[in-house]
Amino acid sequence: MLNYFNYSLIESLDEIQTSSQSQRPVVVNCLNPHSFVIALQDTAFRAALEQSDYLLPDGEGICMTLKRYKGQSVQKVAGDDLHRYMLDRLSKCNGRVFYMGSNEMVLKRIVDRLKLEYPTLTVETFSPSYCDELPKEESDRIVETVNAFAPDLLLVSMTAPKQEKWVCQYAHQLSTTKMVASIGAVFDFYAGTVKRAPRWAVALKLEWLVRLLKEPQRMWRRNFVSTPQFLRWVHKHRKEM
Repeated sequence: MLNYFNYSLIESLDEIQTSSQSQRPVVVNCLNPHSFVIALQDTAFRAALEQSDYLLPDGEGICMTLKRYKGQSVQKVAGDDLHRYMLDRLSKCNGRVFYMGSNEMVLKRIVDRLKLEYPTLTVETFSPSYCDELPKEESDRIVETVNAFAPDLLLVSMTAPKQEKWVCQYAHQLSTTKMVASIGAVFDFYAGTVKRAPRWAVALKLEWLVRLLKEPQRMWRRNFVSTPQFLRWVHKHRKEM
């Protein structure tokens, strides 16, 4: 699988650097069995993942596959873990964070919570249109707004694969941004509109089950369609890994 997707897996978030030799920000995305399966059919999504500087193992299926077939002990790193880590890190140096995605209500709750928990951070937000693909005019306005703010970290939440494709398309224009990360449902987690699984479930590698029970209509396909497809692909290509 590493040969197929050519991505960087990390065992510690300490390895992420918020600086880059290139003219674009460091790009961080997440990979789980569901997004892996989507990328097998969606070439633009696959390209976006392949061009990530860091692709976090956000799924136990990814971690178990790497351990069995590559001999790599990799710990799951969810988008929520990255979010918390970066907030802690940036709050120590009066960092600047831009949240792009979701709706105004969620963004307001995020800002209100940040004021209490991370008062040293400077924060800006933008709620984009709800559509399959953002109009170029709106994307250009987002890029202009982000560049004017010059964030240390740009967080994007528009669901996969839309968010990863947008970042891939516009990252080279984000000239003042140090890092951009696509983190999906994390905006809702931090705003409190959706609760992440409790720590004991994460520790027992049962976060997928908790999410399935909470959101069966949204999560059933991931677990009962995408996961079997991922396992079949792994079995078929196991000698190539």
